[in-house]
Amino acid sequence: MSTAESTRVRVVCVTYHPGPELDEFLQSLGQASGAELEIVLVENGTDDGPARAAVQAGGGRVVVPGSNLGYGRAANLGAQGATQPWVVVANPDVVWHPGSLDALLEAAERHPRAGAVGPAVLDPDGSRYPSARELPSLRQGIGHAVLGRVWPTNPWTAAYQRRQESTGDQERVAGWLSGACLLLRREAFEQIGGFDDGYFMFFEDVDLGERLALAGWYNLYAPQAAVTHAQGTSWRERPAPMIRAHHASAARYLSRRYHRWYQWPLRTAIRLGLAVRRTVELRRAAARS
Repeated sequence: MSTAESTRVRVVCVTYHPGPELDEFLQSLGQASGAELEIVLVENGTDDGPARAAVQAGGGRVVVPGSNLGYGRAANLGAQGATQPWVVVANPDVVWHPGSLDALLEAAERHPRAGAVGPAVLDPDGSRYPSARELPSLRQGIGHAVLGRVWPTNPWTAAYQRRQESTGDQERVAGWLSGACLLLRREAFEQIGGFDDGYFMFFEDVDLGERLALAGWYNLYAPQAAVTHAQGTSWRERPAPMIRAHHASAARYLSRRYHRWYQWPLRTAIRLGLAVRRTVELRRAAARS
């Protein structure tokens, strides 16, 4: 029996009134690994019926916190009490390719200091999403965060995106990995306290990757494993709350990263810039609706 086949894994999937994509997630998961899996769905919405119907068909259990905890906090709840050495956190709109979870487990076993391992994340058209990224420099991070949506061709966004370009099909260490699909070493995840509960949605994966590195672990990109991600199916029809959450998370991350007393003018400028960008995006979203 291979390492992957003998390893027990808890798979945590955070849902919010899921549709048929959750059934596809669970069905594809059955082809992704020969390991013994414990599936935990954390339903952040008010109707847990679809999640319960999905696990009745595909196995697992549902945790209902009673309110929308956001992504990271709900993932922490789903991972709470796990005894398995591995915890997967994944979105319900992910489709696992055959053998992909086994490939992640095999990579993690070969890299004992890998605290997080991420697959190649493909868009539905087959193109590769930049799911393994470097932490932004000061100028690139702020320029991209403040101007990336309202001025997509700005030089800071262009420089940041060049750093995120795929380096081929080789395993490599990354600054952070997309939270859409992550294999986490439970020891490392618990050591750093899991996801920061202060992020409702967005940037919790950036923060996690940075804290893993600071604790002596690293983030491993393993593109021999692949998943397809239909991004945004859970909130495409209600963009305004997510626009607000994205900007609040960006402000939290950048303010915490540049926390020293003498950086307060920078923090103030970041918050003002993000407030302007949030207003612009909300108006655009309202105009499209």
